[in-house]
Amino acid sequence: MTALPIYENRWKMLIVLSLSMMIIGLDNTIVNVALPTLQRQFAASAADLQWIVDAYLLIFASGLLTMGTIGDRYGRKRALQAGLVLFASASMAVVLIGNVTQLIVLRVLMGLGAALIMPATLSIITNVFPREERGRAIGIWAGTAAIGIGLGPLTGGLLLQVFAWNSVFLVNVPVAVVALLAGMRLVPDSRDPEPGSFDLLGAILSAAALITFVWAVIEAPSRGWASAPILTCFAASLILAGGFIFWERRVVSPMLNLTFFSNPRFSIGSLAISTIFFSLMAGIFALTQYLQFARGYSALQAGATMLPLAFGLMLSATNSNRLVVMLGTKWVVASGLALLAVVLSSTALWTTAPSIAEILIWWFVLGLAMGSVMAPATDSVMGSVPLAKAGVASAMNDVTRQVGGALGVAVIGSLIDTIYASHISSVAAHLSPMLRGRVEASIGGANAVAAHLPSGTGAHLHSSAAAAYTTALGYGLIATAFLSLIFSGVVIWKLPSHHDISTGSPA
Repeated sequence: MTALPIYENRWKMLIVLSLSMMIIGLDNTIVNVALPTLQRQFAASAADLQWIVDAYLLIFASGLLTMGTIGDRYGRKRALQAGLVLFASASMAVVLIGNVTQLIVLRVLMGLGAALIMPATLSIITNVFPREERGRAIGIWAGTAAIGIGLGPLTGGLLLQVFAWNSVFLVNVPVAVVALLAGMRLVPDSRDPEPGSFDLLGAILSAAALITFVWAVIEAPSRGWASAPILTCFAASLILAGGFIFWERRVVSPMLNLTFFSNPRFSIGSLAISTIFFSLMAGIFALTQYLQFARGYSALQAGATMLPLAFGLMLSATNSNRLVVMLGTKWVVASGLALLAVVLSSTALWTTAPSIAEILIWWFVLGLAMGSVMAPATDSVMGSVPLAKAGVASAMNDVTRQVGGALGVAVIGSLIDTIYASHISSVAAHLSPMLRGRVEASIGGANAVAAHLPSGTGAHLHSSAAAAYTTALGYGLIATAFLSLIFSGVVIWKLPSHHDISTGSPA
């Protein structure tokens, strides 16, 4: 295909790429609203629920750099198509599984498919759109992905209201098929003309470092933060990360050129993206359980309350480029992070029964804050590297998203569980050791135990668990807000306001 037809079809192509991204955004959140259903379906523990979420996020994140490099090397269109096929196939296979372990395995395969899809979409956009249109295109790309994120909970709730639990995975299939077929005609191929040799050791070291670190964070609450396996994994992750940095600095063709991080538009932009996805996934994971277990909402009702998130994300992501032109990247991103801190910390004021209006406004403002960071920060990262390396730059941008999301679920989920257990322990003290363990493990476990106790005792346990989880939620999201506020200051201090189109340097 010649340059002219590719350029003429760029906006149609953007629809296909955005549709591909939508299923990833959808899958990131649709599963969260199904967690209580999955807990009942498979008698899953709190750790199992975290792994259903984190297995996908972890494999997604650990595979992104490798898959982005493969796209640069062998063709980004091929990587996109392979990812769509794998993602759809794994989604279809849920009809065959019978236990939580098999579901986690399928989530791993879906994560690999997503790792092929995500960097391919953004790197293709970067190569096709000229610099003056790229910010708008990335805003639309980010906004469409945001629609998937915001619609995930509602879609999941609607599906679970009518169909079986596996419908939340099967919904991916038709979307992936449409994107695959349309992409065959509209998406051009591109690749790095001088990719060098494949950095296999770098791929292994980066993946191993991420896996050992996040596994330790997830398992620490149940095994103990100072236990031998956890400390060993933390040490191993540091050694592996150090080995990765050492190797990448010396290998002739590194998978990730570490000099990219010397450009603040790359490094600080990546940090901002990581922060908002840490907050987003932590918030959705925690609020889903709060709404269903503490407030007693159905999956459909919980999903419906999150619908404003999609509107807020779409509104701010698609219009953020206009604000960047007027104010500069620095101030738009910093303001978004500061607003994020305000809305997260407001949960500390919640009772077990905030009004529905409060919840709807909370989700909408959360979306506004995140969308105003997502697109400008992504454009900052992608505009700071050569076009030939768009795949690996896109992958690094996506790594920060997924690592941030996985750590958000793991760290804040662990923190909330720990605080919840400390607040409910006195109420559960009179129960048998087995029942007490279930009550202290999760609010879902507490509700299940309460359902089998005499009415007065059960109602007291249920209300106490709701109050304990509400308190834990407030503390957990205040910690997230504090992180966002710190990084807002870092953005003001370090991130350049504009990108110099003529030289490609920050200004």
